[in-house]
Amino acid sequence: MNVPTNRTATVSLKERRFVQLVYRFLSPLVILLVRLGVTPNMLTTTGLLLNIIAAAVFILGAEYGSRWDYSFIGWASALLLFAGLFDMLDGQVARAGNNCSRFGAIFDSVMDRYSELFMFLGICYYLVAHHYLLSSLFAFIAMIGSIMVSYTRARAEGAGVECSAGLMQRPARILIIGVAGIACALTAEWLGSDARIELGLPGLRYAELISVFTLPITLVAVLSNITAMGRLLSCHAQLNGRGPDDGASLG
Repeated sequence: MNVPTNRTATVSLKERRFVQLVYRFLSPLVILLVRLGVTPNMLTTTGLLLNIIAAAVFILGAEYGSRWDYSFIGWASALLLFAGLFDMLDGQVARAGNNCSRFGAIFDSVMDRYSELFMFLGICYYLVAHHYLLSSLFAFIAMIGSIMVSYTRARAEGAGVECSAGLMQRPARILIIGVAGIACALTAEWLGSDARIELGLPGLRYAELISVFTLPITLVAVLSNITAMGRLLSCHAQLNGRGPDDGASLG
């Protein structure tokens, strides 16, 4: 089965250019960190700790905040974006400081998965505690898709296949969720936490302001799983004709 690649290639090129622009902006900070002797593993660990703190803020909001208090979402989301900065810096510091290692790459990948799981733990806990059950389901599906995007790439690269394309890679997921959470809190601050979003749909006349946060999570849920399946199909297209893989595993 052949998979169309022109659109994917165009998206990947634009994505790479954007990432290169961001890294160029962060270059002075990277140089400073290298001179200070900060190691990539320190940055990776700091990012993990910030994600754990963000999850704790979501949980505190679930336990002590009211259904209409979106400030916890805003603060937790700001922490997620700040943690994402460390995720971008660790690889750059490793390369700039000539401190790359195979274990460092594995450590970074594993800690990133822990970070993302802690993030979704906090989000799901918050939504369930405040009885947003449908939204919590989509958050869980987003977690599944996020992990499968990374897992599909890891398995493909283990089989010698390049598999890094797709719309919903980790930086995009963190950016969407983080910005959505901050936007939710700011909207509630401006309009009042009990404001409603008029929809005018049959049986669904309005939505609560938390939709500013949960609808982008739903988008992540859909696109991340599409990305994972797209990568799987891309692997099939690349491996088609190679014959059976002696290293295949059911694990």
